Amino acid sequence: MASAKPPVEHCKGINGLDKVVLREARGSSAEVYLYGGQVTSWKNIHGEEMLFVSSKAIFKPPKAIRGGIPICFPQFGSHGTLEEHGFARNRVWSIDTNPPPFPANSASNTFIDLILKPSDEDFKIWPHSYEFRLRVALAPGGDLMLTSRIRNTSTDGKPFSFTFAYHTYFSISDISEVRVEGLETLDYLDNLKEKERFTEQGDAITFESEVDKIYLSTPTKIAILDHEKKRTFVLRKDGLPDAVVWNPWDRKAKALADFGDDEYKHMLCVEAAAIEKPITLKPGEEWKGRQELSTVPSSYCSGQLDPQKVLQG
Repeated sequence: MASAKPPVEHCKGINGLDKVVLREARGSSAEVYLYGGQVTSWKNIHGEEMLFVSSKAIFKPPKAIRGGIPICFPQFGSHGTLEEHGFARNRVWSIDTNPPPFPANSASNTFIDLILKPSDEDFKIWPHSYEFRLRVALAPGGDLMLTSRIRNTSTDGKPFSFTFAYHTYFSISDISEVRVEGLETLDYLDNLKEKERFTEQGDAITFESEVDKIYLSTPTKIAILDHEKKRTFVLRKDGLPDAVVWNPWDRKAKALADFGDDEYKHMLCVEAAAIEKPITLKPGEEWKGRQELSTVPSSYCSGQLDPQKVLQG
């Protein structure tokens, strides 16, 4: 076993950017770039990649990395005055060598702690003092957990508000073969229709054109069923009431410089988020938002899934 690789390895990634590789004994792995504090790879115990990263992704500051799990903070999308999706995804994070304690039951995980604090430049565009701590953890079974803790460290007595999302890009076989369960009958804001509010119909969500929706007051568990791969992603979330569903489809894909023309067929973003009601923190207060990603085999009978098993299991 002399050649066994360490469970947590600091190394260089694309274009010499620093990254951390997490490995679990049974074979699953994850990669996190310090640039953006961004997970760019999550592989199961068979070495299959679960996250989508564009073949045209530009791993070069100041451009955000297209794919994986970008962190949208302190602003989601254009919901505010900052650049699209805020600035956390194109800042270089630091390794957090002295993180506050986590619950004891997370001790068995392979993890890395990162921290982001505002630079003088950041303070000019968003004049608030904060500490953003991120733990990326890989459980023994291969589940991927991201826990964000954001604290208002201001000494001037001022609160601040922010919106947030884990902009997760799932790797899928074919967008036409995928459906999302858990968002039926919910209200959503349609970003393609100037954020107008609608109510989703009663069926699982399927895809045949561009979609960019913010579902509101969503359950803590959402399932993404990939018929062709006979695999279901389960997204569990805590502290994140909203869920964004995004696929650019062909026309928008062609307009994105860092996205292949046909790659929209092989990705779907389902994003645990807090957007409709911004989070407000008074000095000293902390917010926590967590997402856990896992996969389960899907079982089919004449093309139908055992519908409620995954969401209730």
